[in-house]
Amino acid sequence: MASHRKSRTPGTRVAGIRTPALATAALTSVALLSQTANASPGEDRPSLEEVEKKVGDLYRQAESATEKYNAAKEKTTKQRKRVDTLLDDVAQRTQKLNEARAELGSYAAAQYRTGAGLPDTATFLLAETPQDIFDQRQVLDRMTGRQKAAVDDYVTQQTETMKKRQEATESLRTLTETQGDLKTAKATVQKKLADARELLSKLTAEEKARLAAIEKRKQEEAARKAAELARQQAEQEQAREEAAQQDGGASEGSGSGSTGSTETPPADSSYGIKAEKALAFARAQIGKPYVWGATGPGSYDCSGLTQAAWKAAGVSLPRTTYDQVNAGTTVPVSQAQPGDLVFFYDDVTHVGIYIGNGMMIHAPKPGAYVREESIYYDGDSAIHSVVRPA
Repeated sequence: MASHRKSRTPGTRVAGIRTPALATAALTSVALLSQTANASPGEDRPSLEEVEKKVGDLYRQAESATEKYNAAKEKTTKQRKRVDTLLDDVAQRTQKLNEARAELGSYAAAQYRTGAGLPDTATFLLAETPQDIFDQRQVLDRMTGRQKAAVDDYVTQQTETMKKRQEATESLRTLTETQGDLKTAKATVQKKLADARELLSKLTAEEKARLAAIEKRKQEEAARKAAELARQQAEQEQAREEAAQQDGGASEGSGSGSTGSTETPPADSSYGIKAEKALAFARAQIGKPYVWGATGPGSYDCSGLTQAAWKAAGVSLPRTTYDQVNAGTTVPVSQAQPGDLVFFYDDVTHVGIYIGNGMMIHAPKPGAYVREESIYYDGDSAIHSVVRPA
């Protein structure tokens, strides 16, 4: 009977008892391994601040590439017009060359009929280059004045036609290179924007909320600095008004200071009228999307907006920030007036139009809309210069 009860040995019993514990340990190990595997990328995952900086850098790099795209596009347009003009000119000159050739042919035919000078004339007509023609001066000695004039015209037309053909060929080569630059700049913009979108897409909802909070704090600080600039400018204006009242116009024309004060207001008044028109246009664009390479009317990039705004005031600005920064008089930030252009970053890749009180209207970046914002939106150091365009 005892033998029938020995089916469960101590070893089997121990194994049965330990099975749940071993299973739990195994599951725990798997979980830990899984956590380690998941944590590994997390250890390399950039902080939120790093993501914010990286995204900001990508947007600035995209804007830099956008300005290069704008420059290449403008150059391509001009070069294409030049090529078209040159090709038209070549066609007209070729027609004149053919007419001159036909006139010489009539002289050759006449000589053939009279039996005079055929070999020399034929040789002349078969010449390949102007140099060959000049080498055969003996032919010219045998021709009448009218024939000589026809030959001179032929030589001139042939020389000019060859020159224009060479210019057209060179312009076509340059156009091809510029189109290559345009394609490269476009690809760069698209790559930078795609990288920025990818970084943002990986953020959790909590991280996006924290990022929004960081952005809000930056905006608050920018607004504080704008208010401080507005206060300083108000104090400067008040000081100027008090100084003008003290002068009272008594020393009109008697000194360099009074001369300056009498000459400056008309210029300021003229500039103010133009600036009002530019600002009115810019305000009407608020809410329209930023689109790289766009010049309106439905969307803009930064330099496209400032160019269009000042065009509405009758002032022609270049297309890119690189050129716009040189299209006027540089003034200190503290003396910025409504209508002035505010440029940003060392590579001058962003621009806005100043509206007063430390604020501007600009097309900020992809995904954003034309809006009013503090000129300190990216900190004091981001401001490159202020330029008065008219």
